[in-house]
Amino acid sequence: MRSETIKQKLTEALNPELIEVIDNSAAHAGHLGAAQGGGHYNVTIIADSFAGKSLVQRHQLIYKALGDMMKEEIHALGINALTPTEHNEGK
Repeated sequence: MRSETIKQKLTEALNPELIEVIDNSAAHAGHLGAAQGGGHYNVTIIADSFAGKSLVQRHQLIYKALGDMMKEEIHALGINALTPTEHNEGK
């Protein structure tokens, strides 16, 4: 299952405290990306790796960790990338 592969790759690369991957692909049935086999996912990831990094840099870390999946297997990826401090402040 792609969502498990996404979770595994991000866990290996970023050692997060929390990671959640939601597969929204079914909601996009008939969409061009879905027809080509790419899925729609939302990721929430809480990791120290994001400390001192801009939003763009955080996204780049995630894209790098997912590698070739971003080219073929993932059509759309929503990202919520926070440090543990930012996550705790939001509670």
